[in-house]
Amino acid sequence: MPNRFRLSLLLAGALSALAQAQTYPDHPLRLVVPFATGGTSDILARFVAPPLWAALGQPVVVDNRPGAGSNVGNEIVAKAPADGYTLLMATPALASNQALYGKLNYDPIANFTPVTLVAEIPIALVVHPSMPTKSVRELIALAKAQPGKLNFGSSGNGGIGHLVGEMFKSATGINMVHVPYKGNGPALVDLMSGVLNLTFTDIAGGMPYIKAGKMRPLAIASKHRSTQLPAVPTMIEAGVPGFEASTWFAVFATGGTPQPVINRLNTEIVKSLQSPDMRDKLTNLGCEVVGNKPEELAAFLKAEMAKWSKVIKESGAKID
Repeated sequence: MPNRFRLSLLLAGALSALAQAQTYPDHPLRLVVPFATGGTSDILARFVAPPLWAALGQPVVVDNRPGAGSNVGNEIVAKAPADGYTLLMATPALASNQALYGKLNYDPIANFTPVTLVAEIPIALVVHPSMPTKSVRELIALAKAQPGKLNFGSSGNGGIGHLVGEMFKSATGINMVHVPYKGNGPALVDLMSGVLNLTFTDIAGGMPYIKAGKMRPLAIASKHRSTQLPAVPTMIEAGVPGFEASTWFAVFATGGTPQPVINRLNTEIVKSLQSPDMRDKLTNLGCEVVGNKPEELAAFLKAEMAKWSKVIKESGAKID
């Protein structure tokens, strides 16, 4: 292809993208949530949608598309037109599913364009109050003294709680039995009843029980201490170097969406996240508000994919 013709095509594409961005949006947007209604990702989507609607002047409809560990909803956005009208409220599953499932009908990098990381929810290592361990070091010592005797529950195989537990086992060299449940709620119930020794739960789900004394937090898996549990050390502070994990929620558009459209979406969502009302809502839910740049989210997703791929490979974690 002659260089002049190639340049003409590139110029035509750039002008088309610019024209699209100048008229964007001229019809309603869809924010796909790859999980059922009522979960944290659904709640956050319904927090984000109204101010985005007000800013853009077009309705933003939340569309719940659960199934296959978020793959159904993810694929809908991956295969949508790259015009900024179909968005995804993504979770850590976007970073881990490629390693868990082996083959997906979408590429987490190529088929999505980052908009912004909305929020993170710290993950806490919690134990039953009857456990004699008062610190992470004591828990590790107990697990090493009784290999294979302790168990930990999670919301299910391949879920964030399962993967964090496997990462903890690998980082500390201990052996624990994983007990998968159909959801985080049942796992927490069995922890409080003494069926489980410990679990890794996001603060949003565990905080009411922690406050009630029904479970004891030993550490927070995030890089920084949680504002909700400021007295609880991070895993790094507790003696597990480099241990970082959280539940996160981010907005992505379809891969190839014009940059001016992405910039507009980023500006409006980040602006809404900075409002006192939104911060109060998210903080009450247990979230740490983020609202970063698209390139920062892109780097974050790549790092998350590398981290969970390593954990999954080393642990042999599977969905079924």
